[in-house]
Amino acid sequence: MNGLERFDKNNPEETFRIGQLAEEFDVTLRTLRFYEDKKLLAPRRIGNTRIYSRGDRARLRIILLGKRLGFSLADVAEILALYDPESGNVRQLKVSLEKGEEQLTKLQLERDQIDASISELEKTIVSFRNMLTEAEKK
Repeated sequence: MNGLERFDKNNPEETFRIGQLAEEFDVTLRTLRFYEDKKLLAPRRIGNTRIYSRGDRARLRIILLGKRLGFSLADVAEILALYDPESGNVRQLKVSLEKGEEQLTKLQLERDQIDASISELEKTIVSFRNMLTEAEKK
C-alpha cells in the first residue's frame, strides 16, 4: 500500500482524497482548500496529494452543518477546537448548545421580521390592486 488507498469503513485509518470528500459532501475542491486555509481541516500530504482522515471527514460534516445553520466560521472553529473525547466532549457540547440556542433566537427574530414584511407587502399589494381597479374605471 502506498497510503492513498481507501480502507474498510470500519477502519479508523480510512483515508479519503480531496475529490472523494468533495463528491460525497457536494462541495468544490476550492471549498475544501478554503477550509484548510482557515485551519478547519488539516489533511496529511503525500507529495501534492491531500489525504483526509475520518476525523477530517467528521470535521467537514460539522463545518457544513454549522454553515447550513448560519454559524460563523469563528463559531465553528471554536466548537471544533473544543473536541476532547477524554472528557466526553462536555465543554464542546455546552458551547455547541449555547451557540445553537443563540442562533435559534436570531433566526426566530429574523423570521418574525420576514413575516411582518410579508404581511405589510400583502396589504400594500391589495391596496395597489384596488387603486389600479379604480384608476382603470376612469
